[in-house]
Amino acid sequence: MGRDGAGRRGDGRDGVGRDGAGRDGVGREGGVAGGEGRDGRQSPSASAARRAAADPVKGLLHRHRDLCERAVDPLEIAAGLEAHGVTDRTAARFRHRDVFSLAEEMYARVPRDGDTPARPEDAPTPRPRTAGVVLALLPGVLCAAAVAGLRLTEGRPRLVAAAVGILAVTLALGAALRRGPLSAATRITSTWTCWLVGYALLGDGLLRNAVTGGPDGLPDGTADGPWPVTVAPVLALALSYAPAVGCAHLFAAGARRKLTSSRGLADFSASVRPLLLGTFALYTGALAALLALTGTVLGEPAAHPQALTLGALLLLARLLTVHGHAHASTLVLTTTATAEAAALATAFAGRLPGCGFLTVPVDAMVAACGPAGVPTAACGIGALTLLVHASRRLTRASAHASTERTR
Repeated sequence: MGRDGAGRRGDGRDGVGRDGAGRDGVGREGGVAGGEGRDGRQSPSASAARRAAADPVKGLLHRHRDLCERAVDPLEIAAGLEAHGVTDRTAARFRHRDVFSLAEEMYARVPRDGDTPARPEDAPTPRPRTAGVVLALLPGVLCAAAVAGLRLTEGRPRLVAAAVGILAVTLALGAALRRGPLSAATRITSTWTCWLVGYALLGDGLLRNAVTGGPDGLPDGTADGPWPVTVAPVLALALSYAPAVGCAHLFAAGARRKLTSSRGLADFSASVRPLLLGTFALYTGALAALLALTGTVLGEPAAHPQALTLGALLLLARLLTVHGHAHASTLVLTTTATAEAAALATAFAGRLPGCGFLTVPVDAMVAACGPAGVPTAACGIGALTLLVHASRRLTRASAHASTERTR
């Protein structure tokens, strides 16, 4: 019994010991869990602050995770960050010397699988395809054929040739603008572009006749008719589409190379601005040569001032649209077309009784510069406005990274 009692007492002591230990263990575990629970309730802001202080890039990485996962190289991330307002000064707060360095770290820290596309610098440089070259040349070739048809026909066949030629050139230009370095998702500027080109074809003759009391008849497709038609500038503009495509390709490829070699947004902008101005000058020179050629072949005035300003306006508007700045292009093209339409409208409205004062500005400009002064002034001011705007917008990295992959 003693042994049993002792055993029982021992068992009891052991049991109590074990239970006590168990209770102590539970108590300690509960205390730890409780402490963790309390820490969990109290720690998010503090721990987040510590993590942000220790890793300032992590928060930025989470905010732009979609951008980082879609990007095929750090350059695209840098452009996306710039589009969201991140500058080199902002990058300094993330312990980086510039946005490009910050983008490289963000690109490296996003996990990717083995299907990641090749980086642009590792991929071969795309070369112009035969179909693209043909499409670039097609508007000019068809326009030249249409002009030949106008010169070789008379009467009703001439009207048919003009209608067929306009339709063919329009369709060819639309097809060419759907691919290549001048292709863009939006077509909101097509109406105003057609007006401006139509004014270059018929506007000067109509304005001259309106000021002198005409016109006395409809246009017959010649430069000597009652309503003169100037086809040389329009033919030169159509032929200049191919140089415009080449200039746009050179600008896009050059900007991409600058994006690769630059080490900061300011450095990139400073290096791309001369490239933009050089592209603009190259196209203007090509258009001037084509104007001289078409004027000589057709025996018409080359119309350099109005045609050069119109070509410059259309090129800059298209470049801005391609690179995601269609609003400014539409606004300037609309304003320019409205100014030309207003000049014609006031010239005819001044014939109404008591409205002669409306024609004073137009009469003064025609007397000083001829009918070409109106489109030259309107298109020149518009082109200068877009050139200043392009020198600010198209020299940003965000204007190039998303477009160059598809060109």
